[in-house]
Amino acid sequence: MKYPQIKEITQKLRHNATKHEVILWRYLRKRQLEGKKFLRQHAIIYDSIRNEHFFYVPDFYCMTEKLAVELDGEIHNFTKQRDQKRDGILEDMEIKVLRIKNEEVTNDIKSVLKKIKNEFNE
Repeated sequence: MKYPQIKEITQKLRHNATKHEVILWRYLRKRQLEGKKFLRQHAIIYDSIRNEHFFYVPDFYCMTEKLAVELDGEIHNFTKQRDQKRDGILEDMEIKVLRIKNEEVTNDIKSVLKKIKNEFNE
């Protein structure tokens, strides 16, 4: 896919956030968590051939920590293989992937934030 198409996709994803993404974003935006900058629905390009780019878009990404945070709803019960492949590619790029269930966000946001902080490098 070409870069303008990727940008269009990420913009649509940001404008159509799930309620769980909106809740977590309230705590991650503007460097509120340990002063770390998080991006929302930011494309990570893992391969390029000429002008064609292959990419993944995690829900949240902290570049300095090389940490992708994925919120998993019910759909992820049916996409486990695809998720594992995707996580493997990101991990090959030395990007940690933290998967959090949607229920965790609504039930115990403090534990979710602690999980994310625990992934930060010392």
